[in-house]
Amino acid sequence: MPNLPSLGLRNRNNRAPQPLIRSAAPVSAYVVDCAIYDDGRRVEGSWNHSDAIEEVRRRGSGFVWIGLHEPTEEQINGIAETFGLHELAVEDAVHAHQRPKLERYDNTLFMVLKTVRYTDTATRSATSEIVDTGELMVFLGRDFVITVRHGKHAGLAEVRSQLEADPEQLALGPSAVLHGVADHVVDTYLEVTEAIQDDIDEIEAEVFEPGTKIDAEHIYLMKREVMELRRAVQPLTKPMQRLAEGYTPMVADEVRSYFRNVEDHLARVSEMVGAFDELLTTLVDATLAKITLQQNTDMRKISAWVAIVSTPTMIAGIYGMNFTHMPETDWTFGYPLALLVMLGACMVLFKIFRRNKWL
Repeated sequence: MPNLPSLGLRNRNNRAPQPLIRSAAPVSAYVVDCAIYDDGRRVEGSWNHSDAIEEVRRRGSGFVWIGLHEPTEEQINGIAETFGLHELAVEDAVHAHQRPKLERYDNTLFMVLKTVRYTDTATRSATSEIVDTGELMVFLGRDFVITVRHGKHAGLAEVRSQLEADPEQLALGPSAVLHGVADHVVDTYLEVTEAIQDDIDEIEAEVFEPGTKIDAEHIYLMKREVMELRRAVQPLTKPMQRLAEGYTPMVADEVRSYFRNVEDHLARVSEMVGAFDELLTTLVDATLAKITLQQNTDMRKISAWVAIVSTPTMIAGIYGMNFTHMPETDWTFGYPLALLVMLGACMVLFKIFRRNKWL
């Protein structure tokens, strides 16, 4: 059943009521949400991308926010043509696997962010990753913002809800959405680093706890995951600085100060990740030293037991040569005496090795 046009809404500036153009076309599976925001408030109605941008430009105010999840090249082509997105940026958004970056194409800003998620130890397998990564791309224009998400986590429904609950912030325009997305991503960086901090503290306690067996493979796995987190965090530092310093007029002056706050949080995360890397390197060295010490201790124990066992073996070997003229071979107490000598020699060696802490 087609949607009927509404009677219209009056905005804060008391403009004349404008009819809402609603599309009867259903939202595609890859389109998470498509909405119009005017004066910081969501305009009622179901929209496709072409009707939404047409309505915004007819109004002369507001912007469109479209959320996409892993679109194919065929699926995004129509949106790219409608909004005039650059083909290189579209290619990056479809194929993903990009480093965090910020690029400007004519009147469009394109930003790539790496998303991360900490895998809880209760659901983590021996081969699973500790830090699961994804990607998030943002196209920013004068009257639109398009987010493209890759990965099963880092959904933006929470970000959209928070911004819709703050019309004053959302009224600042598409750059407010870009800030909301960047702030959300960096906040997840903080959550992940705090969780990794707890894991590293546990590993550190195990490494320096006397008598504990250390799994060096787990430390190498943690170091690999920290490096993955570093690849997400460090390349984002420069783009965030550019946004905070007024790299483009598409970012409102009021929003620029918010990006400075995000930049501070990102710097904190970067410092923590660098400290993690150095600490894990130290823990690897300590683990290798402890393993070497344990191997030396084991070798001493083996050598001590070999010395103890070789003594009765030597005596038995000598008296087993069966020569005719050998002392004590015809003596009645020769056999018990040989056993006593073997036992005594073994006891003496055992006490010597125990006193020297070889056993």
